[in-house]
Amino acid sequence: MNYRLESDSVGEKQVPIDAYYGVQTLRAFENFNITGRKQPAVIVESLAEIKKACAITNKKANEVPAEIADAIVAACDDILAGKFHDQFITDPIQGGAGTSTNMNANEVVANIALEKLGKEKGDYKFCHPNDHVNNAQSTNDVYPTALKLAIYKTGNELLAKLDELDVALMAKAEEFKDILKIGRTQLMDAVPITLGQEFKAYASSVKRGKRVIAAALEEMKTVNMAATAIGTGINTSEYFFHHVVEELSAVTGIELVQAADMVDGTQNIDAFSIVSGALKTMAIALSKMANDIRLMNGGPKAGLGEITIPAKQNGSSIMPGKINPVIPEVLNQCCFGVIGNDMTVTMACEAGQLELNAFEPVVFDRIYDSMKMLMNGVDTFIINCVNGIVANEDKCHDLLYNSTGFVTALCPVLGYKKSAEIAKDFLKNGTPIVEGALAAGLTQEQLDEMLNPDKLARQFEKK
Repeated sequence: MNYRLESDSVGEKQVPIDAYYGVQTLRAFENFNITGRKQPAVIVESLAEIKKACAITNKKANEVPAEIADAIVAACDDILAGKFHDQFITDPIQGGAGTSTNMNANEVVANIALEKLGKEKGDYKFCHPNDHVNNAQSTNDVYPTALKLAIYKTGNELLAKLDELDVALMAKAEEFKDILKIGRTQLMDAVPITLGQEFKAYASSVKRGKRVIAAALEEMKTVNMAATAIGTGINTSEYFFHHVVEELSAVTGIELVQAADMVDGTQNIDAFSIVSGALKTMAIALSKMANDIRLMNGGPKAGLGEITIPAKQNGSSIMPGKINPVIPEVLNQCCFGVIGNDMTVTMACEAGQLELNAFEPVVFDRIYDSMKMLMNGVDTFIINCVNGIVANEDKCHDLLYNSTGFVTALCPVLGYKKSAEIAKDFLKNGTPIVEGALAAGLTQEQLDEMLNPDKLARQFEKK
């Protein structure tokens, strides 16, 4: 392999001659072989958007020569078109508060720009990664801004997937609206409910989770661009300081706001914990829903068996005919991962010191992982489970009418003690609840009114 010789503060190093990255990226690649993964495309694109906006701003401020700024913009446009992504080779988990990733972007953009200027890669006197591409910037404003852009974009993809789940659950709520069953509290027989009401409740929890996530994502639109090293704006021009966020908004199509307190915006990253917490809240609701689906599907003969979910694969290597609820199970596991990721984010956000938090790489990696797990988990849950759920009406009917679920309705007339005696007699001796109520002095006409399961389930139902 042919090489070119590059140098940095550490010393000289050979870089593959065809590489668009440079010496600092190569050192990071060698130092941080942590996950075996590269930066996701959304980070690469967000960095390119930032470098483009900065070049436009610096050109207008007369801080970077127009020809060089135009070449930088053209290089960024190539990256945004999907080119050169293979040149972003730094591991998502790295020391240095993201400096390696920022320099990876600076070097790749510089070398693409050099070729557009008719120069050789590595001939940095004509377009330098630091002096030109990173002009008026620091990793400490570029990197967190890139993370926020990436989280905002990915988060909106997640919201779109949750919209699909909401629609699928509401469709089942409508389909099952007239199927009466026994409700349960603490896994014990309670009072009548409809299967549709249960599915509508699942949809309501998803709607609430969406609102929480959407509100958290708004926090990502406040950025600290032009803060540079610690929030004081050192090495930026006045024009750049006041206009770079405006240019970045135009490039991204996202209405961004510059942090009111740039020192706070640089040293504190609690906004990321707000997003992570919102994802955890959604994961809790989704996992509870998956638990319910597994319970109601349980059996098919020895469990509740109130619904049947689609059979997707054999459930056992030893028990013939066994079908497991694998899709709800995998959604559960995605949710467990999100909850665990939130603890990592919490610890990393807390661990900042003085003017900077060095642990942003793991914060983004875990939030991005949470978002992707939720998107993929929800997607398979919709396609391979929710859409194919079938209600077992006969089983729902039998369990309802063989429960103590009607006894509660007798309390207003017979009182708690007498109603409890009727329930005990039913459970011990099999005496029908209606028969016990008649013996207690109620009329058949009263019972027809009081024990109407549809009325009991829908007394104050909102349409």
